[in-house]
Amino acid sequence: MRDFHMPGRSPVLSTSGMCATSHPLATQSAIETLKAGGNAMDAAITGAVLLGICEPQMTGIGGDCFVLWSDQDGEMKSLNGSGRAPAGLDAAQLRDQGHSVVPKQSPHSVTVPGAIDAFCRLSEEVGNLGIDRLLGPAIHYAEIGVPVAPRVASDWARDASVLQGKARETFLAGKQIPEAGQIFKAPGQAKVLRQIAKYGRDAFYTGEVADDMLAALNRLGGQHTKADFANTSSTKTTPISGSYKGVDLVEHPPNGQGATANLMLNIFDHFNISEMDPWGSQRAHIEAETAKLAYNARNRFIADFDYTTRLEHMLSLETAAQLAALISPKKAMDAPDKLSEQVHKDTIYISVVDRDGMAVSLIYSIFNGFGSGIASDKFGILLQNRGSGFNLEKGHPNELKGGKRPMHTIIPGMLAKDGKPFMPFGVMGGAYQPNGHARFVSNLIDFELDPQSAIDAPRAFSDEGNMKVEKGYSDAVRSELSDLGHNVSCPETAIGGAQAILIRKDGVLEGASDPRKDGCALGY
Repeated sequence: MRDFHMPGRSPVLSTSGMCATSHPLATQSAIETLKAGGNAMDAAITGAVLLGICEPQMTGIGGDCFVLWSDQDGEMKSLNGSGRAPAGLDAAQLRDQGHSVVPKQSPHSVTVPGAIDAFCRLSEEVGNLGIDRLLGPAIHYAEIGVPVAPRVASDWARDASVLQGKARETFLAGKQIPEAGQIFKAPGQAKVLRQIAKYGRDAFYTGEVADDMLAALNRLGGQHTKADFANTSSTKTTPISGSYKGVDLVEHPPNGQGATANLMLNIFDHFNISEMDPWGSQRAHIEAETAKLAYNARNRFIADFDYTTRLEHMLSLETAAQLAALISPKKAMDAPDKLSEQVHKDTIYISVVDRDGMAVSLIYSIFNGFGSGIASDKFGILLQNRGSGFNLEKGHPNELKGGKRPMHTIIPGMLAKDGKPFMPFGVMGGAYQPNGHARFVSNLIDFELDPQSAIDAPRAFSDEGNMKVEKGYSDAVRSELSDLGHNVSCPETAIGGAQAILIRKDGVLEGASDPRKDGCALGY
């Protein structure tokens, strides 16, 4: 239990249903969907689409999603809602133009948005209420407007420089960056959502909406075609998992980077983490060294599922043992390899559990802040730049190729014990996410923290030779980490954000939401 003399958040408790998101309006709308007879999937879709209006710098209908869920019987399922590169584009073309990475604010970075296809499919196959009902709150708030939340305003100011053309008109009304409390409206997106509500996914991937996106991309030199959009389809997948001290961490398979979190926990198993000071330099050091090695493996192996040939190697206990042996408790190693994907700051994540026990873990993103910075002219659909997650190295598993999915940073998570799921959770923060998953699990298991305390706890992340250490760590710890050889800095913004819902043994739901964001957990 937290110290009530100190600032903090209490866990949110309920019995009939629970949702946790990074924005209160999205959480509230998801709860209203549950009360109206929707299940956890209905609620998750409702909240997720609305978050594209509440946090447009993070996500939107021009982006991708991944979904993990367990049905009422506890069976784990997953769906890949990430899009593909246009069929006519490949790495050789960009190498010939002199590029060593995919330019982040270019049409070549725009993979076809996959989230809308996934949401419509999940609504039809898993949900109860129908996509028209689920899009209602997002349509409403897109039309009347949403007051910009404080964290959103901070991100908006940091990321707005990438906006170009129509995107500047849409997201910089009056050419001004909105301040907290100012109203943001997206009437063009409301029109698109109304069409999807009436006609389904084809209203987005064909006809005037697709033509609008194509016109913006083709004008800038993109090779996207009508067929690329029309053929977009989400893919059913099989979740992957690994065990840490009797608890299973369930992740989405590649092209997501979830296996990296499993590898980190397997490496943690070779150290007595629970005997360390949870906020001391020794634990932070071991975690940083583990991340360097696990991310290096990720960069070499993870790609589109059809091109990921060494997944079992990443998940094997032998691999973890060999990597753990490379870690010195007394000296930081050089970064084995720079991250081969262009890191972004954040995304949105939503966690829902309904009265029947269905649990949904959903993550939804446009990659960099404001994505590619490119928006369609008529409807103002902001397009993701997930294609900048591709590698341009010839022969690399993650090499850009037409019709291929890039390696993705966004990963939904789920914890299970004895085959029974008990906690959907997610940790936002771009490349940090596998590290965040592993740390969250370690906080729960090694230090027996409740979900809210595990989320609140300070974070550190070793990223491209820079060890970012949040203000929650003491100056003494920073000094000790420097003495170990880490290049220590304090990040400009807090590292990531998280949401989680614990399904307790007594049936009570316990929700947790990260104070690093504007959101909350609510139940009924």
